[in-house]
Amino acid sequence: MSIPDWTAGLDPLVALGLFLASFAGSFMTVAMGIGGGAFVLAIMASLLPPVALIPVHGVIQLGSNLFRGLLFLRHAHWPVAGAFAIGAVLGIGLGGALVIDLPPALVQLVVGLFILWSILRKPPAWLTRAAWLNGLISSFLTMFFGATGPFVVNYIRTLNLPRQRHIATHAVLMTLQHGLKVAAFGLLGFAFAPWLTFLVLMIGAGALGTIFGRQVLLRIKEATFRRALVSVLAVLALRLVYVGARDLWASG
Repeated sequence: MSIPDWTAGLDPLVALGLFLASFAGSFMTVAMGIGGGAFVLAIMASLLPPVALIPVHGVIQLGSNLFRGLLFLRHAHWPVAGAFAIGAVLGIGLGGALVIDLPPALVQLVVGLFILWSILRKPPAWLTRAAWLNGLISSFLTMFFGATGPFVVNYIRTLNLPRQRHIATHAVLMTLQHGLKVAAFGLLGFAFAPWLTFLVLMIGAGALGTIFGRQVLLRIKEATFRRALVSVLAVLALRLVYVGARDLWASG
């Protein structure tokens, strides 16, 4: 019986580095509220074939968020989940059906500017009242951009939930979104089978990161968590703006 290719064709050291990145990303998301998905995506972007990047990252994030959601399930704020799911179905459907290729740099720039604006000013009213619209927009963007966690967490931040409810609710919404995205890529013909063993190991490493991150989350104060959340969100947004503007300038 042949041994499964745990590296999915990557250099073994590269694969091990990605497992460590998955651990660190999940730890970051639980301990600080955000950042893990974008962190893992940024590392994977320079190491994986472009055609595989978004669907493979989607499976990893599905597993990571599902495990985190189950771990914090009793804390989840369920009233927003149904409306978000409806919007997510519409957003994934639109993103999968459209043949246009949105410039990733433009998407990064716009999302980064929006997040910065929402941090520095009072969030727009629709962000707290229209979960379905947030689900639609973020799910549409995830088909092209991949890591829309900062966009979704910015919506959850406006609900002013305690830290464990924040983490749980974010995990539930992202599980819905990534699950729909993975299903859409499967229907579009992406072959996940060659990546299966690698994906299981990546998800396992992320689960360990979640367990360790939970211990940090339970020990920090509510005010410290919120300051860390806003700080990490701002750094990620600034990075999106910088990378988007740089790539647009280079392509122009």
